Amino acid sequence: MIVKFSPETDKVYSIDRNTLFHVLEGSGSIQVDFKNYTDWQDKLIYLEKGQYIKFLSANFVIRKIEFEDDRLFHDKEVRVLFKHLVSLGYINFKECEDCKRYLSDTVFNSDNSNIIDISSKQWFWQNPFQANKEEYHVIFDIKEVIDKEFQNHLTQKDVVDLINTHEYSAQELVKNKVGLSIKSLLSNKLMLESKKELAFTQKNVKEVSFDMGFKDPSYFNRAFKKFTGQNPNEFKELFGQQRDLFVQDLLSMIKRYHEDEQALNFYADKMHMSVKGLSNKVRAKMNISLGQLIRQEMILTAQKMLAESESIVEISHKLRFEEPNHFSSFFKRYTGLTPTEYKQGLTS
Repeated sequence: MIVKFSPETDKVYSIDRNTLFHVLEGSGSIQVDFKNYTDWQDKLIYLEKGQYIKFLSANFVIRKIEFEDDRLFHDKEVRVLFKHLVSLGYINFKECEDCKRYLSDTVFNSDNSNIIDISSKQWFWQNPFQANKEEYHVIFDIKEVIDKEFQNHLTQKDVVDLINTHEYSAQELVKNKVGLSIKSLLSNKLMLESKKELAFTQKNVKEVSFDMGFKDPSYFNRAFKKFTGQNPNEFKELFGQQRDLFVQDLLSMIKRYHEDEQALNFYADKMHMSVKGLSNKVRAKMNISLGQLIRQEMILTAQKMLAESESIVEISHKLRFEEPNHFSSFFKRYTGLTPTEYKQGLTS
């Protein structure tokens, strides 16, 4: 099923089928599985059954494609899109010419399996974990075991034994390529599902603790608070009761001032916080650094000005770079293209 819609602000959209989200218009933050993301631009977002997505601004326009044929997901090449090791599985839309062509020419074709095939190939080409295909299959075999067995409180050795591989040191492979240990992946999955149960069901804490495989609710309370900083009752009470204005206030402020102010202490002063306190809060809530947020907004402004045929000199002056070549170096560092190359790509 393919639909175009404007999502309600702060509404939780539960994913009942493996789904592709393509943001056509909008700005602000998107929340997936309790993490806020601002770097969704130029990406096709793939979410699997059981996840949720929430749009934290009112100006989004979304193309949504739901994939109803579960047989598509039996292919091990396909699962990389939906069974990702971070909450937000995506491919870079800007780098995928076949994706652009498909979505512009055949978006209302009822046979939407082609976009999965195209995207899977693109994901492997983009190679986000810098691994070969055999290594990817081991990594995602581990992820599938964790997704199915997390309530059984497996050890790292249990997980490795279940995938029955002897070609790789699975624990070392996951740590080197993903940057997390198998133990961390197990803990993250267990706590994520605990948070969903607390936030989206009527179960009490004791019921959730037993459902998550804890024999002692008090141990669940301690583990949950260590992981989230809140006890389960606090989390259950606070989630969804009120809109978190911190993220929107900060993003609005960066959008308003980023052309003239790029220093972290400027935004810390505006938010009445220390630089360290603001930086820590941004990292915890948005999965990104304060400096990255400012640089992202600067890049977006530069891209818009380049699309409007503004000169490199004018853009560098507007964004307060001392020299145009400083701006060009900055732009290439964060986009992989020089401003001239980016501008040429808009007309090719």
